[in-house]
Amino acid sequence: MKHHDLQEKLHGIWNRKHLALLTLMAVILTAAAATNYAAALYILTGADDTAIVLDGKTAVPDLSSQMVFVTTGGRDYDVTLAADQTVTIRRNGETQTVQSRKESISSLLERMDIVPSPLETVAVNLAGPGVEITVEEEIIYYDRVVEEVAFDTVRIANPEMKKGTEKVVQEGADGVRTSIYEVVFSNGQELSRQFVEEVDSTAVDQIVEYGTAVDATVNNKSAISSVSKNSDGSGTLTLTDGGTLSFSAVKSMTATAYTAGHGGVDNCTATGTSVRVGTVAVDKRVIPLGTKLYIVTNDGIVYGTAVAEDTGVKGNKVDLYFDTYQQCINFGRRGCTVYILK
Repeated sequence: MKHHDLQEKLHGIWNRKHLALLTLMAVILTAAAATNYAAALYILTGADDTAIVLDGKTAVPDLSSQMVFVTTGGRDYDVTLAADQTVTIRRNGETQTVQSRKESISSLLERMDIVPSPLETVAVNLAGPGVEITVEEEIIYYDRVVEEVAFDTVRIANPEMKKGTEKVVQEGADGVRTSIYEVVFSNGQELSRQFVEEVDSTAVDQIVEYGTAVDATVNNKSAISSVSKNSDGSGTLTLTDGGTLSFSAVKSMTATAYTAGHGGVDNCTATGTSVRVGTVAVDKRVIPLGTKLYIVTNDGIVYGTAVAEDTGVKGNKVDLYFDTYQQCINFGRRGCTVYILK
């Protein structure tokens, strides 16, 4: 395939100041009565943005802006060049340069003893100062198309929203877009058409925010993946499960453990809730009751999210609830980091 060589040339055209994107005009020529010229598919490319197919059924467009004009004979079409244009002709790896007369492209090729077969395609590039003609069985060019397009949905993480929830913050709307397609012609017919890029679009994206914040009323033991801190001491925890937690402050404290049925502890907290993993006893002068917390010990034990619902300790300490007495014994007393959640 000659894909890369031709694509580099076409990309050179795209990089010009006005992005002179290629336009397809397929012109089917049949043998004229006065010549033995073989039928061939013609593809004209230029700087115009509108694709026009001349198939013998549609009116011939005005191509004067491209310095060429079309002559017709019944259902046949041909392109007449202005005199003294520089024409570069490439075929089977060979290149010829000739000055045009006031003649059709078919006459020019016949004058140069080039007779395309029915399986060959004649690509005529009118975008530059001269005319470039390529005669090959396989031609690759770029087609600019205006088409209807459905809106896309963009999902954005919101660390302030509860994980598992989402909301539409911008409604989507279908529209019209201008697109570039890479087209491969082989053996006289279109072989493939592949989307390359979107030049512009009137479609409006639908924007959906989804929550990543973990509900601190449910104990979450996911470890911390990363910590982002602000200058005021607040920040965001990113957990290994993908959730995020926003905190307003960080405290270094001492953690102990307790459970119901030992040390006079029953099943009811000082705030009237039932004890469970995630219940924490605090000195309410240090941490107000009802405060949501995330706790990890300095040696890496993740207690996770918790709520200050109980009392019974004094000073810079937190007492963590466990289900069994043996778990409390195993935990003992440890230094910990307590994130005060928003």
